[in-house]
Amino acid sequence: MADRVAEYTSRIQQQEREVRSLSAEIEKLKNPETAGFSSHLEGLREENAKLKYRLNILKKSLQEESSKCSKNMININERLQETFGDAIRAAYPHLENAPLAVTPNQQPRFGDYQCNSAMAMAQMMKSKGQKVSPREIAENIVKNIPDNEIIEKVEIAGPGFINVHLRKDFVSKLLTSLLVNGVQPAAAGPKKKVVVDFSSPNIAKEMHVGHLRSTIIGDSMCRLFEFLGHEVIRLNHVGDWGTQFGMLIAHLQDTFPDYLTASPPIGDLQAFYKESKKRFDNEEEFKKRAYQCVVKLQSKDPAFIKAWSSICDVSRQEFQKVYDCLDIQLIERGESYYQDMMTEVVKEFEDKGLVQVDEGRRVVFAPGCAVPLTVVKSDGGYTYDTSDLAALRHRLFEEKADIIIYVTDSGQAGHFQIIFAAAQMIGWYDPKVTRVEHAGFGVVLGEDKKKFKTRSGDTVRLMDLLDEGLKRSMDKLKDKERDKVLTPAELEAAQKAVAFGCVKYADLSHNRINDYIFSFDKMLDDRGNTAAYLLYAFTRIRSIARLANIDEASLRKAAGSTEMVLDHEKEWKLGKCILRFPEILQKILEDLLLHTLCDYLYELATTFTEFYDNCYCVEKDRHTGNVVKVNMWRMLLCDATAIVMAKGFDILGIKPVQRM
Repeated sequence: MADRVAEYTSRIQQQEREVRSLSAEIEKLKNPETAGFSSHLEGLREENAKLKYRLNILKKSLQEESSKCSKNMININERLQETFGDAIRAAYPHLENAPLAVTPNQQPRFGDYQCNSAMAMAQMMKSKGQKVSPREIAENIVKNIPDNEIIEKVEIAGPGFINVHLRKDFVSKLLTSLLVNGVQPAAAGPKKKVVVDFSSPNIAKEMHVGHLRSTIIGDSMCRLFEFLGHEVIRLNHVGDWGTQFGMLIAHLQDTFPDYLTASPPIGDLQAFYKESKKRFDNEEEFKKRAYQCVVKLQSKDPAFIKAWSSICDVSRQEFQKVYDCLDIQLIERGESYYQDMMTEVVKEFEDKGLVQVDEGRRVVFAPGCAVPLTVVKSDGGYTYDTSDLAALRHRLFEEKADIIIYVTDSGQAGHFQIIFAAAQMIGWYDPKVTRVEHAGFGVVLGEDKKKFKTRSGDTVRLMDLLDEGLKRSMDKLKDKERDKVLTPAELEAAQKAVAFGCVKYADLSHNRINDYIFSFDKMLDDRGNTAAYLLYAFTRIRSIARLANIDEASLRKAAGSTEMVLDHEKEWKLGKCILRFPEILQKILEDLLLHTLCDYLYELATTFTEFYDNCYCVEKDRHTGNVVKVNMWRMLLCDATAIVMAKGFDILGIKPVQRM
């Protein structure tokens, strides 16, 4: 159904362009100099009238389809942009690509939203030799606003700001729909195939704090795309191939000679890796054997494949402990998966004359990039560049992805820029059609603002970090004496929700592009923009109905029959804040900056607190404490807040609990 809405929208836009083009031609033919073209003018008018008729039919069909999609939430900002876009085109049909700017109003006394297009349009027209004041432009826009169900009134302020006041019955209707249908994504275009490459630890090395950001950010991006209805492939591009496996296999043969018949009991993989590296650096004979093992592995010798698989399996078990804690789902496709595709990739670049030889290496220079990609080393081996090109090609042609996102540290931005440029140069994809993007992030710092390390200077193991989070979370809960009011199962659920939720939220609430300071004390603080505060706020909101003895079934029944009264300014503010959820998700879809969702959830929680402090949801007898009156529409506002917060938590990968 959403596809049909998108199709109608596209056709309407095309028809509107044709109407504008014909209207412009008609205006030209009205000149006295073109008086001899009256018959042609009449024909154009007739054609234009037919186009407008077809346009109205399409718009009616779109409205019908949209009403069928009524379960979906509505992006109010997007609707207002469409409305003002129509008004601008009607007022100034000759002005192509007129700027369109609609934003929520920061000052409630000036209205709910604001259209700021008039000032930018005045500048655009001035550059074309037309001097028109922004206020006059704003007046013309307002005159041409089509009939709609959203806007109560508009006011022009200052030099040309158009302040928009929403209709209360429209907002009330959207809140009722949200309560009846649940949190649904706004109607969007066709379903897309999305590949997200994230986490990507190295085999034989333990996951450390550096992998934390990629894992958390990548998972949240996947959850967002999944909620919006897209098909998502979550890929774990592990480092499971390369020369380091020679020394690991040689060390395995010496340490566990019966590895072919019995699974090698490698207890500490990190220690195993360090031992093999030490031998590789200090024992010449071992080093020679390690190189021979690489050759055997690359030639797919069964005994060496078995040794390689054993090492990979031990690593996977360790990785999975982290993924289980953080509730991460991934499909492993390591570098080894693309080995057999690399020869074909190099051949394709060579066939198109894009490969140069440089000191025995075969390299590819991409447009606008000073550093080349090395696709074949001087010894004939392949590189990370070759592997990444093969992976991208597979995702484009085999997976047929519409969107491909790489979630790695910002230090790899330059590398991916060259990979993408080379892929475009060879014609693998058009960036106007397929979105291929590197979502980089900063490093994790300690409280000393230096790279996060243990006291001995080692990299912090991720499992140690998560275990520490669990311990501190339980200490915090016991400090608040929650162990005295919660059952053991509830206490454990709260412990995990706070521990893992705080680690995730601390990462996601910062702009991913920046470095961030890892501090358990700040994470677990239940004041300010933290997961601890939001999780506590959520459980408090959920407890309001429980303390008023209103069960879920009663709320669901009331949702369909209770009018959402939004007369108090705090009710109105909360209602609008709840309905901004689709706008927030749309913005994140465009820039992949998840801290926007965290900021929104914090704003929603604080707006709810304002509402709850000023508007009685439940009125009790002061002497007996018995409930005397329940303001059901306010209880429903509590419920609407909670279900939007729950969906926000879900996208962030955080599990709230009903009792804390």
